[in-house]
Amino acid sequence: MPGRSRSQPVSSSSNSFGGCLARGRWISPVANLWTVKPVAREGGTIALQRISPAEVQLGMFIQGFDGSWFDHPFWRTRFVIAKESDLQRVRESAVAGVFIDDERGLAPAPQIEIRSPAADWQPPARPVPAFSPAYGAVQQPAATFAGSYGRAVKLFGRSKRVVSAMYSDVRLGKAIKAEKLVPLVDEITSSIDQNPQAFISIAQLKSRHEYHYMHSVAVCALMINLARELRFGEAAVRDAGMAGLLHDIGKAVMPPEVLDKPGALSDEEYEVMKTHPVRGRDLLARSSGVNHNALDVCLHHHERFDGTGYPDGLTGDRITLFARMAALCDVYDAVTSERCYKRPWTPVEAVQTMRGWTGHFDPDMFEIFVKSVGIYPVGALVRLKSGRAAMVIGENPEDPSRPPLLSVADALHPEVERIDLGSDEIVGMESEETLELENWETRRTNLVKRFRS
Repeated sequence: MPGRSRSQPVSSSSNSFGGCLARGRWISPVANLWTVKPVAREGGTIALQRISPAEVQLGMFIQGFDGSWFDHPFWRTRFVIAKESDLQRVRESAVAGVFIDDERGLAPAPQIEIRSPAADWQPPARPVPAFSPAYGAVQQPAATFAGSYGRAVKLFGRSKRVVSAMYSDVRLGKAIKAEKLVPLVDEITSSIDQNPQAFISIAQLKSRHEYHYMHSVAVCALMINLARELRFGEAAVRDAGMAGLLHDIGKAVMPPEVLDKPGALSDEEYEVMKTHPVRGRDLLARSSGVNHNALDVCLHHHERFDGTGYPDGLTGDRITLFARMAALCDVYDAVTSERCYKRPWTPVEAVQTMRGWTGHFDPDMFEIFVKSVGIYPVGALVRLKSGRAAMVIGENPEDPSRPPLLSVADALHPEVERIDLGSDEIVGMESEETLELENWETRRTNLVKRFRS
């Protein structure tokens, strides 16, 4: 593959981020060295400690794994080892090491040397939890998932109105005032910090009729979530969100007969569609409050790591960190969304297929992205092998492909009930239209509140 090999670190185009965590390791802006770095927290900084899987003990807080996510059975990588079964799975995993946060759990014995950062190195910010009780104390969540989901539904509705108005203004020839979008980006960031799954789940459940402008909201949320996973500072997180919100603005000036065509584009139509990054960049350049990261993402979110993308055919690290992030977020939301010409892929299908597109994405960034998103969005409608329709109501960390489900009432099963998959399995995605579900958004929110309270 052109560019750097899979074993090399993801590098930022700027040192302003302070570094990021990739594949369980900090990527240093200084000489591109793999190092364990301090983590920002109120009252100072702490250092993550890397220990071997055999040294992990009950009560330790795992911050990350040194290895691919295929090397361990856990979907989320930040959690307290509270069960013997989890401890055993860590010790039996194929990871080279485990990163421990000793402020949030039991501290390991100091057996490794932490390399001192360069004098001008600034530790990356990490959202500080609203509470930080000592391990062993009864931990009460700051907000229930149902509460977060309800607030995220309202925020999504406001986002829909703001972005729809923005696209309408662009079609009328008006310039964008990006500074007026900052409060929306900040609200989405707050929602994701409170519960990433809530807002991202809702954003992924948009209908095909609202895809073009709500795709921008979904990519905004995915960019913010990925920026958090990469330990970006607050300013960089905001830049990532704003870049996601504006990345596809060039489509607002595409011919409707091309943009909304319910089928494959002809070669001529595809060439027209390929102009949307340049036209979007030019539009943003004439607008106010748009920084260089948003301009770059708008222009280069269709670049590919092997140089086969457009418009500039950039390769490897010539594609900026923000543009590599956007390439992943853009494609993932596109393939998992219902479109007028195709059914949505299941998240499992999306991850498996995207992983097979050798040369399309930064491979290291791809693994980080996969860890940052849930497999099935809460509230998603799915079809089971048995023929029943169901709604996802939670996550299953031990097997993300088999989430907790709630039945969708039909003639044979009129009662809504929890489903034990047993030997059954999810075979595809469904929509409220194909299932002819009336007033589904309200019903879905009420079901989530009822069964996730």
